[in-house]
Amino acid sequence: MADRPQLPAAPVIENWAQELGFQQIGITHVDLSAHESHVREWLAKGFHGEMGYMARNLDKRLHPARLEAETCAVISARMNYLAEGTEPLRVLHRPDQAYLSRYALGRDYHKVLRPRLAKLALRINDAAQTLDARFRAFTDSAPVLEKALAENAGLGWMGKHSLLIHPDAGSWFFIGEIYTNLPLPETSKAEVDRCGACRACMNHCPTGAIVGDKIVDARRCISYLTIEHKSAIPLELRPLIGNRVFGCDDCQLCCPWNRNAPTTAEADFKPRHGLDATSLVELFRWDEATFLRRTEGSALRRAGYEGWRRNLAVALGNGPPTAEAKQALRDARQDASELVREHIDWALERLEAA
Repeated sequence: MADRPQLPAAPVIENWAQELGFQQIGITHVDLSAHESHVREWLAKGFHGEMGYMARNLDKRLHPARLEAETCAVISARMNYLAEGTEPLRVLHRPDQAYLSRYALGRDYHKVLRPRLAKLALRINDAAQTLDARFRAFTDSAPVLEKALAENAGLGWMGKHSLLIHPDAGSWFFIGEIYTNLPLPETSKAEVDRCGACRACMNHCPTGAIVGDKIVDARRCISYLTIEHKSAIPLELRPLIGNRVFGCDDCQLCCPWNRNAPTTAEADFKPRHGLDATSLVELFRWDEATFLRRTEGSALRRAGYEGWRRNLAVALGNGPPTAEAKQALRDARQDASELVREHIDWALERLEAA
């Protein structure tokens, strides 16, 4: 009887992953019991806001084999995304320009990572020559506890801002996973938490959303408010949003571990349509057809056109009281939805008072 083909070792899988553009992989077990109480407490306090999907399928999120039957190993991979020359701090200090989270300037990461993870899975399957092997690739696309799995796989530690930090790469990277029923050997254990007494991310969060170590109240988080939150932005938080139109990177920009973080050579993550530094007025004047054309294949679509307009109205209200800004808001008011009109009125009142 022929010997069962030997499974590829982790260094071999990592070489294949690097050929596909990933910087690192790790392999871990599926036991997430150490993270369960933290997740349940976060949900119980309502910190997920309107993101009801975070509470749905919680059992599958905490137990990978219940999401994908017979999963016994998880390959976690990371890919750098910070494009060179996007000058985030300069844009943040220009209140007439729109700040978009650096991860959203290029192609939608779902469209980049998942197909490459699937290619990696096929290569592992070919090497193993195992007919009953099963793989499923994810990146922020299913009830998966991604950061916990990546931490267990040795890709970094979870910082106080709840993002994963790697000692050499900082936090400017995406993560994705492959669930498999192959008993792949685990890699090294998780990185030791090196944040120590540092509170830079907590102190610099514009809205005070980081309410504890590794605890973010999404209801105050600008990324949540400008992307996931679909109703009116709370009045008390609007002035704190500044010119952040889609997402927020402040907790990463102030993190000491990002001082020497590498940029990406990935062409898909380079800024499109000059969106790394565009005026608020110009973006606010886009009609829906222009929005759809300029955001094709981009994560910016997640906000939707109405959310995009709502966010821009808030940013304009926080910006310089120029005649151009006021006129753009007035021109848009008549045809705006009730939601957007309310934010336009707030912005105009702010600009007139200024």
